[in-house]
Amino acid sequence: MVATVRLDESHETKLVKIAELLHKKKSDVIRDALDYYADFILDEKKRRILKAVSKVKDADSLESKELESTLNDGL
Repeated sequence: MVATVRLDESHETKLVKIAELLHKKKSDVIRDALDYYADFILDEKKRRILKAVSKVKDADSLESKELESTLNDGL
């Protein structure tokens, strides 16, 4: 697939500098950046989901302990 991207001068300068620094083609730098960004987004999404699951588990555990305490007290 061929994709055309318009870059402002600032982004073009960054792209050229990175390509020169890494001795890579600009298209390779763009592909690497896209891969890196996609991985970052997916990892961040997983992290948020795991954090939410942990909060729910903690809340459920607390609720369960309170219910058990109430039942043990004979309601």
